[in-house]
Amino acid sequence: MRKLSMLVVPGLVAMSLAAAPVLSSAYAAGGDSPSPPPSSDSSTKKGKKKSSSVNDPKFLAAYRTAYTAIYDNHDYTGAIGQLKSLKRDDVADVANLIGYSYRKLGDYQSSKVYYELALKDDPNHVRTWQYYGLWQLEQGNREQAQYHLNKIASLAGTDSSEYRSLAAALDKPTGATLVY
Repeated sequence: MRKLSMLVVPGLVAMSLAAAPVLSSAYAAGGDSPSPPPSSDSSTKKGKKKSSSVNDPKFLAAYRTAYTAIYDNHDYTGAIGQLKSLKRDDVADVANLIGYSYRKLGDYQSSKVYYELALKDDPNHVRTWQYYGLWQLEQGNREQAQYHLNKIASLAGTDSSEYRSLAAALDKPTGATLVY
């Protein structure tokens, strides 16, 4: 038993230390992948400290499971439940994924609520600006979508995948089916 714990514990530590860079590089590739949860140990909001969940292996595993449910399995309803069970919809990445899932289900009001929660946590969350810009287009708000595109340009540049995705959607004629 002692031998087993000598192997398992270091393995778990190594896995948790390696998880953030792996998530970062996987998400940095662009496409529909969200950015990982914040990597700092704590952040300040309204004078209160909240501990980051990124170092919690259970949080990372649950986040990855929800991510897979969304992007690989298109199980938006299941992913919403998984993400809400994290009780961290105050984290931009979590709120953004919930908003994205609601948008994919056609629940635009709930989607908007979660996109705004994400931007409240991180006003520079590029992926939320992209997804919320696509939401604006789906609602027929081309001017707002353009505003979101300009915000992405100022935050991440015009070569970013988020900028290119929203710009391509804006290039389509009004009423065209968006593919993203």
